[in-house]
This record gives sequence, C-alpha cells and structure tokens, in this order.
Amino acid sequence: MKSLVVYDSQYGNTKLIAEAIGAALKPSGRVFVMHASDVQPGDLMGINRLIVGSPTQQLTATPAVLNWIKTIPRNGLKGINAAAFDTRFTEERINQIKVLPFFVRIFGFGAKPISKQLEKKGANIILPPQGFYVTDTEGPLLEKELERAAEWIRKM
Repeated sequence: MKSLVVYDSQYGNTKLIAEAIGAALKPSGRVFVMHASDVQPGDLMGINRLIVGSPTQQLTATPAVLNWIKTIPRNGLKGINAAAFDTRFTEERINQIKVLPFFVRIFGFGAKPISKQLEKKGANIILPPQGFYVTDTEGPLLEKELERAAEWIRKM
C-alpha cells in the first residue's frame, strides 16, 4: 500500500498533523508526506491513498492546496481512496470574533472544499472531512490533536 499525504502549512501546525497522519499510516506500507508545492505529477503514480490538508484561511483551504488539486487531470484520482483535513479555530475561539460565527455557518472550513475537489478528480472519499484545532492563528495545536489525527486516519 502506497500513501501520499499532501499539505500546506503557514505556521507549522498543519505540517505537524500531516506528519502524524503519515506516521500512523507507515505500518500499512510506504508513506510520503509532502508540501503541496513540492508534489510532482509523477508522485501520484501508484498511490492507493491520498490525504490532503490545509490550514483554514478565509473560510477555505489555502491557494497552494486548491491550485495543486487543479493541476490533477480529470479522473486523475480514479481508484484512489482519499480524505481531507484542515486546521481551524475551536468553536469557542470562533464565537469570540464578532461576525465569524455567521460566516463559518455559511462557508465552513478548509477540509470540505478539498474533499469536494478530490472527489471531482475521481477519488473515492472514504472519510468525512476532518478538522484539527489550533488555539489561535499561529497555534499551537490543542493538546492531543496529533493523537486524534492518528486515530482518524487509522479508520481509513
């Protein structure tokens, strides 16, 4: 089994989640954890699982991740099992920022658009999009989020 974990990270929190996911997948085969800007078209060859993550910024995934997905040919992920994740504020932190709860209800977080785009490229989405929590814009991650990421991906 060959897995590829692709991420973007602004302050290192999403990278930490991606690495925890990669470590959790290692017992089941070869795993590559790569920043979206480093992924080449050939890196998708022969993979069975694709996990893509991004920090939530402006209520979506980062341009680096969304633009990378756009480079994948139509049906380029056919037969590949995929999942998406993001890093985001907690509900408590969202509620502290005046109009943010309203916009979050409308637009959501980064993982959902990633998941939708992967599905449009032919991937089999086998886990619901998942969010992992940071305490503030630059982090850090909440305690136990790395363990929770590992538990989430083991369901794949």
